[in-house]
Amino acid sequence: MAETIAGRPGWAVHTTAKPYQQLIRDVIAATKAQGLAVVTKAGPTKAAAARGITIPGNRVIGIFNNKYAVRVLRTSTAAMIEAPIRLYVTEDPGGRATLSYKTATYVFAPYLGEGGTELAVIASELDQHLDAIAQIAARSAP
Repeated sequence: MAETIAGRPGWAVHTTAKPYQQLIRDVIAATKAQGLAVVTKAGPTKAAAARGITIPGNRVIGIFNNKYAVRVLRTSTAAMIEAPIRLYVTEDPGGRATLSYKTATYVFAPYLGEGGTELAVIASELDQHLDAIAQIAARSAP
């Protein structure tokens, strides 16, 4: 299997002492506490297991909020392709899990030419939510 996720430009990576399933639950709870909704969940782990293949836990959780969707669309129709914002929970060797995501500022950067200052403000607000979700989800005891 590939290496664990390392930091890279535009990404936030939060390693935790939590088991994979616990981190997923805590990310979902923290997302709701931040007033955002989980709109998608996907991952290859269960489908691989059904094929007899064991891989580390791997889940992408898409989050957003209709209020942000409407605001983004007022600035750039093209920028909505980036919604929902994706949070990535991966199982690390030893049973611990990592939460990673591309920051909203990074994700929406290509659209700032048409979305302008308002889209930059939205991205900044979303980054605050993402950081809060990560801090809440990563800090609770396993």
